[in-house]
Amino acid sequence: MADTWAGEFYCVKCKEKRETEGDVVVSESGRRMAKAVCPVCGTKLNRILGKA
Repeated sequence: MADTWAGEFYCVKCKEKRETEGDVVVSESGRRMAKAVCPVCGTKLNRILGKA
């Protein structure tokens, strides 16, 4: 998929919500997820978007 999703992700390391843009992937269970990197600390961010 070449989809991107821009919005709010929660960074577990910073304990804050961050605005960034990530790639949309489909998990093994069939859910759409956006994956990005925290612009402050560099931690991987995940957000579940819903069923594909």
